[in-house]
Amino acid sequence: MEEEKPLLQAMIPPLLDWFQDHARSLPWREDPQPYHVWISEIMLQQTRVAAVLGYYARFLDRLPTVEALAKVPEQELLKLWEGLGYYNRARNLQKAARKICDELEGVFPSSYDRLLELPGIGEYTAGAIASIAFGQPVPAVDGNVLRVITRLTADRSDIGRPETKKAIRSALEQIIPAAFPGRFNQALMELGALVCLPNGAPLCRQCPLRALCRARREELIDQIPVKEKKKARRIQERKVCLIFHKGRIALRRRPEEGLLAGLWEYPNFAPGEPGPEQWGLNCTAGRDGGAGKHIFTHIEWHMTALCMAADSDRLPEGWVWADETALRERYPIPNAFACFREQAEAGLRGQIDFT
Repeated sequence: MEEEKPLLQAMIPPLLDWFQDHARSLPWREDPQPYHVWISEIMLQQTRVAAVLGYYARFLDRLPTVEALAKVPEQELLKLWEGLGYYNRARNLQKAARKICDELEGVFPSSYDRLLELPGIGEYTAGAIASIAFGQPVPAVDGNVLRVITRLTADRSDIGRPETKKAIRSALEQIIPAAFPGRFNQALMELGALVCLPNGAPLCRQCPLRALCRARREELIDQIPVKEKKKARRIQERKVCLIFHKGRIALRRRPEEGLLAGLWEYPNFAPGEPGPEQWGLNCTAGRDGGAGKHIFTHIEWHMTALCMAADSDRLPEGWVWADETALRERYPIPNAFACFREQAEAGLRGQIDFT
């Protein structure tokens, strides 16, 4: 994209002027110290800003420093993360925090290359932290930036291909303002989030780059960015068992490896997998517990639930009984099961008739 340098340089003044007037007030922007920028950027991966705000505040209230993050028990960390999804992000945060404390004497690395050495930090996150928190002139190329730049330059390259991202990153390295790289990166991301939208028609009339945008001029807005369609997800039917006894609900912990690793769940099974009879439980069936679905990257769960009353305290090894307080405060339950929360709470409060 070397030939696009004049166009990319021309976008800087209107882009920064627009950002000055339209930037959202966000807590990590108000206080852009490295730890805050890092936590916010990891939370924002695959997650909307509106959903992150509450999590960010609670996380920093409980874990205000790298040292606190390094020391917190994993289950408490995962409970703080409950509902955000992609839980390996939280685990990698703690691995990185421990590396900072154990190997770097608690000093947050300030260079792009050193940031890349931390678990869970890739090119985008390293660029965001280095530019926003440390003023280093390095790009931060996420999906918003890819969309803005490919539309601006009418680039039909597949943005899912590494070489496309590499070319755009290289082009931005040539023009990023050395005096305010963090503001530039945030402005590009903000434009993609608020105006050059990922879903639906972009708000071209509000765009500060509309006079420069080739995709708009050439009527290619609906064709760019180009991205290869993902393969269809595999659908799996699962039966979820909400098992109650004396104001408690049964939970089991998922394996340490694989999908939703190490989290707690309502016992469930797919066709061909062990169910209540194989679990050795004697239960009275209650009412239908509702239905829901949850979409993962490569699989889609279609779930139906059944409320059941156990006749004793006996549970399979590794399972636990949780009362309402423990369910709310102690055990991290993945968002996949959020659709059954009301039924679970009703059972815990004795509001389900099993007679």
